[in-house]
Order: sequence, then C-alpha cells, then structure tokens
Amino acid sequence: MTITAAADGSALGNPGPAGWAWYVDDSCWAAGGWKHATNNQGELKAVLELFRATAHLDDDLLVLCDSQYVINSVTKWMPGWKKKGWRKADGKPVMNLELLQEIDEALVGRKYRFEWVKGHANHPLNEAADSRARAVSEAFQRNAPIPEGPGWTKGGTPANRPAASGSAASGSAASGSAARPAVKAATKPAAAASQPTASHPGLFDFDDLGSAESQAPEHTLTLKLNADEFTALTRKAAARGLTSEDFLRGLI
Repeated sequence: MTITAAADGSALGNPGPAGWAWYVDDSCWAAGGWKHATNNQGELKAVLELFRATAHLDDDLLVLCDSQYVINSVTKWMPGWKKKGWRKADGKPVMNLELLQEIDEALVGRKYRFEWVKGHANHPLNEAADSRARAVSEAFQRNAPIPEGPGWTKGGTPANRPAASGSAASGSAASGSAARPAVKAATKPAAAASQPTASHPGLFDFDDLGSAESQAPEHTLTLKLNADEFTALTRKAAARGLTSEDFLRGLI
C-alpha cells in the first residue's frame, strides 16, 4: 500500500509569519509554524513532520511537493553535503541545517518517493496543504489560534518518536530505503502513565535539593507517556517550532 500525501509551506513576507502543513485528506492532516521563518523552512518542516507522523507504518510514502529545493535537497544534495561536513560545494555552510539533519534521520528505514507538482495549479492535495500552511501563517500574523489539524488518523497511533528537523518535473520521483530502526510505543493507559511510582518517578520528582547529588550541574528526568499523550506533546511542540524536549523545558 502507498500513502499519498502533500506537504507544503507558507511565509508571509518570506521571511515572516510562517506555516507548514501535510495533508492526506480532510480527516488526516496536521499543520504548525512559527512567528518568523522562511518559506523553505516551512516546506522542509512539512516533509519532516509527515515522515514523523507516519514513522509507525511500513507502507510506501509518496510525497507530493511543489518545492524543487526540498526535493533536490532530500534526494540529490544531502549525501554530498554530509560527506563535506554539511557544507556546499563552495565550502559555505548548508542553510536550514537543523531541519535537513532531522529529515536525514527521519528517512532511515523508510520507503518513500517524492513527486513534484506545480504549485497553485489546482492540484487537490497540494492546494489543501497550501491553504492549511497559509492559514497558520495568517494566524501567527493575527495572533490568532493556530489550526493544528487532527494529525494522523489512519488506523493506528503514530510511533513514540521524539520531535525536535536535475530539476524534478511532474511525474518524476526519487526514492530511498534502509533498515528500519526498532521503535517502541508506549501503551500504558493515560491515568496510569501520569501516576508517579517509586520505580518510575514523575517528571518533576527531583532529588532533595539539599543533597550532595542534587548539586550536579544537570538532572535527568523521566516521563512516561502513552501514545495519545505523546502525539499531543509532539503536535504542540511542532506547532511552536520546537522539539518535545525544548517544549517541556519551556514549561519550567
């Protein structure tokens, strides 16, 4: 089975209020963005979040994208950039490095193809992704609520995976496949997952701040989430352009 989804980005002013979105159908899509970013960043983030949302599936993934920059970056240029220490042929650093490195990680073990589609040409899936990405950028511009979408809704829950980032012609594609890493999803009920125990302390169960051990410069916190809680966390973090870890750190 092949999953077909469109991924698109939007930036008002470029850079400016920006959004990203991936879209399968009206019941299965997600979006997010930033107060200030570029269109290319939105395009890359849409692809990244699509791969993250489908990480639990073994199906082939067909990504419809109107950005040749994204398609060429992922399918042609990244191997060379990596060999050069993520630098371009002229020795200059690669732009949007963090997002590209996160995409590179998300591609491991995946079976995928990219297909270029012309933007703003009435392609149903592309138009749907574009309108949702733009809606997010406009929401940031107005300081309005962000339309995040329902997320992945097609039979199963997305995997427990941390969230952090020549010219193609219509009908052309590029693909990749490698050994899929093992992914363990939490299945504990929400009520039980939120209850700290002696063997599984809660997120904010610190050692006694007066103890010698607590004077260490860093503390390791353990948080167990069930699948629904993890999905909600990653969606909220992605909507703010953050990894799940940075989103939680911002709550402290």
